[in-house]
Amino acid sequence: MTSGTKATKLERVVIRFAGDSGDGMQLTGDRFTHEAAAFGNDLATQPNFPAEIRAPQGTLPGVSSFQIQIADYDILTAGDNPDVLVAMNPAALKANVSDLPRGATIIANTDEFTKRNLAKVGYGADPLEDGSLEDFAVQKVAMTTLTLGAVEASGVAKKDGQRAKNMFALGLLSWMYNRPVGGTENFLREKFAKKPEVAEANVLAFKAGFHYGETTEAFASTFEVARAALPAGTYRQITGNTALAYGLVTAGRIAGLPVFVGTYPITPASDILHELSKHKNFDVTTFQAEDEIAGIGAALGAALGGALGITSTSGPGLALKSETIGLGVMTELPLIVIDVQRGGPSTGLPTKTEQSDLLQAMFGRNGECPVPVIAPRSPADCFDAGIEAARIALTYRTPVLLLSDGAIANGSEPWSIPQVSDIEPIDPAFESATDADEHGFAPYSRDPETLARPLAVPGTPGREHRIGGLEKADGSGNISYDPANHDLMVRLRQAKIDGIAVPDLVVDDPSGEADLLLIGWGSSYGPIGEAVRRARRRGKKVAHAHLRNLNPFPANLGEVLAGYKTVVAPEMNLGQLSLLLRAKYLVDVLPVTKVQGLAFSAAELEEVIDAAFDGSLREWELAKTTGALAAATYRNGGIR
Repeated sequence: MTSGTKATKLERVVIRFAGDSGDGMQLTGDRFTHEAAAFGNDLATQPNFPAEIRAPQGTLPGVSSFQIQIADYDILTAGDNPDVLVAMNPAALKANVSDLPRGATIIANTDEFTKRNLAKVGYGADPLEDGSLEDFAVQKVAMTTLTLGAVEASGVAKKDGQRAKNMFALGLLSWMYNRPVGGTENFLREKFAKKPEVAEANVLAFKAGFHYGETTEAFASTFEVARAALPAGTYRQITGNTALAYGLVTAGRIAGLPVFVGTYPITPASDILHELSKHKNFDVTTFQAEDEIAGIGAALGAALGGALGITSTSGPGLALKSETIGLGVMTELPLIVIDVQRGGPSTGLPTKTEQSDLLQAMFGRNGECPVPVIAPRSPADCFDAGIEAARIALTYRTPVLLLSDGAIANGSEPWSIPQVSDIEPIDPAFESATDADEHGFAPYSRDPETLARPLAVPGTPGREHRIGGLEKADGSGNISYDPANHDLMVRLRQAKIDGIAVPDLVVDDPSGEADLLLIGWGSSYGPIGEAVRRARRRGKKVAHAHLRNLNPFPANLGEVLAGYKTVVAPEMNLGQLSLLLRAKYLVDVLPVTKVQGLAFSAAELEEVIDAAFDGSLREWELAKTTGALAAATYRNGGIR
């Protein structure tokens, strides 16, 4: 694929595409990801979207980036720091250059480094010329000019031609890393099938970038990252939101139920609705409601009517849904509530990630209102988590909260497509008119094993019953204000959740001699796992455990925690899991917190491991709060 240029073999590489929000960086990164997946690399990605819907062009708030790590071995994260930064303008360079290690490569679109664009982000001089980037290998490429020359034959307007510069960048990176090109060409022609001249322009720009790499003498080497030795199977690249949608569709099929999604669009959960709306052929109905409350109300009504009821949201929307979740707990109806967490409170950071809703999921309703809580650990794991949520909801007759987050929802990785025959069916066990019942229908009687009540679809002969948000009498389901009955029903509902069968916690502790345990949940799995691997290569004995089931906790969790001298819980919040573990198990779990709207890096958690071993972790964590307060004091002229 290259014309005599030598190829350097790499085990891994981290690439970050960065530019203005209108430069197509997400599409560029996504296409590079698709080709890496098709080639057979292991990969992990992390997009970073600007907070503003349309920030002023060329400004720091408008920078959009997409990071991908590809490797010839199993990886867990999108990488700590980029080996290569593609900077489409000065803002992209300034926003990302601090993340680059010494010796990293910068590929800069020189056409955008004008005096005006430099001034927008505070550059007094051109950093490509003033020597400030001497620690990096800088490749200056006039991408816009070269793109316009390449697309001239397509006949598109200049503005449309300039938009294709992201495909020039993709072509250049495809040459550098020996990526196949056919898939991208086919994709572009399909994407712009209704505008063939635009399709042709993008293909020409893509080819121009590839051929630029071949013919220029600026690049002394291309690079090769071999296929990863993954377990046998059929793989595809998948994002967390897409995997979750597929899991919910599959759950409906294996349960033999129609799927009803009642929801309201909210970042970063909206793509779940978008994906599910494509699958009407699998008996999926999607309803975009006028607000969060209407969305969950429709989903709960669908659950009463015999469908797999689903609603999705992010943190602020979960608060709005809390009353209807309580209604679902009282009526004991199966419902899946998806919360793709983002930075809060209030509107907070809509495009950034956080693990800030665990306590809201556990306790954010009035009264004693327990619900199961589960959290996928990675984009591919969302598929299995969606099925598990449906299985628990239908088996135990309860709403289930599924906590994803922005890093998982928008990130992607290879997914081994399962055989449907390997997935255990779900039996909703709805009541039928033929069920024998000598004493009449008792809608709040209990299964002796699960404590679940029977479910009867309205209209089933002989199964008529009352339902609503007022307290129910044990067995009959009649309205009851009796103190003893209320006490009984509250304890029964709690016991039902406590008795949900969840797998024991598995601890990754190869030596069996570790004194330090890192425990996490959600998207912290990847950074913790990678940090533990690095520490072990340095001779540290450290264990790792990860919680998918957060309510109820695994039965052996207390025993696991008690088995380690030091337990550390890294979270993208101010210590919510550590608070729960300390309260329940009376173990001194040390929180490690981050609330920057960004996921942990493995390097950060490697420092945490070292601090835990030398006994300075408490001071290390305390310094974050002290530093924040000191900064606020300085800016405000002192606290009065």
